[in-house]
Amino acid sequence: MDRWKREIAIAALWIAVALVLGSIMGYRAEWLLAVTVVLLTRQSLAINELEQRLRHGIFRDYRSRRGIWGDIYWHLWKIKKSEKKRKKRFSKMIEQFRSSTDALPDAAVVLAEDGEIEWINRAAHEVLGLKKSDKGQRIPNLIRTPQFVDYLKSHDYQHKICIPSPVNDSVILQISIVPYGVGLRLLLAQDVTQIKNMERMRTDFVANVSHELRTPLTVLKGYLETLQDMDNVPLGLARSFDNMTAQTNRMQNLIDDLLLLAKLETKAKKADCVDMLSLLEQICHESDLLEKDERRIELTLHTDCNIIGDRQELQSAFSNLVENALKYSSPESHINVGWLKTADGGVCFEVEDFGEGIPAHEIPRITERFYRADSKRHQKIQGTGLGLAIVKHVLMRHDARLDIQSQLGKGSRLRCLFPAKRIC
Repeated sequence: MDRWKREIAIAALWIAVALVLGSIMGYRAEWLLAVTVVLLTRQSLAINELEQRLRHGIFRDYRSRRGIWGDIYWHLWKIKKSEKKRKKRFSKMIEQFRSSTDALPDAAVVLAEDGEIEWINRAAHEVLGLKKSDKGQRIPNLIRTPQFVDYLKSHDYQHKICIPSPVNDSVILQISIVPYGVGLRLLLAQDVTQIKNMERMRTDFVANVSHELRTPLTVLKGYLETLQDMDNVPLGLARSFDNMTAQTNRMQNLIDDLLLLAKLETKAKKADCVDMLSLLEQICHESDLLEKDERRIELTLHTDCNIIGDRQELQSAFSNLVENALKYSSPESHINVGWLKTADGGVCFEVEDFGEGIPAHEIPRITERFYRADSKRHQKIQGTGLGLAIVKHVLMRHDARLDIQSQLGKGSRLRCLFPAKRIC
């Protein structure tokens, strides 16, 4: 502020001198005009010099410069010095980031809005075959796997995909994309070959063992049926035969469920338009027959929408939910089954029972294989513990999810939520 007062005082002094000289020598207006032109020229030259230095970014310590322009240059010099320190600090942080990402075993690629490569780490060269000279190239032109190109175009990155490595077909990469900033995306590629091989070995093991168990189990069932058909079988032996038959049937159900799970993990998906009205009526009718013709199921259809999928898989999943509701509720209670639209435009299969309910802390785990909620209760209710695991896998194959709501002593409501894109 003092500097500005000084500048005003200097300008006032020049004008006063011009007025005095004009009064003495005459031509007062001309003297005032000449002083004004000098002052404006002086300021214009200073502004031009400032513009030149701003253009070239050349600033030094101009504390020796006089007047208000000395202060301006001094503050600009301090700003420039502060920016240099900040730039140096940021450059160091970026260098540390690049060094750390280069040490990662997973490939990392920064993509611009149109898919151009902005930056890659060292692992991206090893597993994706990308080079530093590829910067600026569109990644679909370099990685042409159709599944990857469709995934990149979809802009739906909630799920990850697996593709063979462009460098080595025997290497399986799991691709995930994380959007950030303005139009930028971070692509991560992880080598999951060993994990996929272990999953395949587990699936093959379960399938092979289940197949091998079927033959001796069939032989056992045949001998048990023969023994049960014999005349004059002692009461004690008859009870033993009945228990053995029940356990044999339980093992048969377990093998069937294991084979179904193995099939769900390996077989290709179907994309047929499933008639949901006939499917739901069939499921409810078959479930009522298991209850010795006691009609406990009430089917309500709020929509006539059909969905794209596999009828057999959907029947297996929905039947499991209905049978669970029947098993875990009293024989006198009703089961509500519904087919309705959801608020987001999708459709929902809903099963509601009024049984014992599920403890809140067990709900996140009941879709795990062989998990049985409430050990005291499941001792009297037969089951394999694979029903909800099958439901979960079927829904995943249909882009759907399972929503579970339950209260102890009041019952449970399980909902299969299908997205709008599945409606046909």
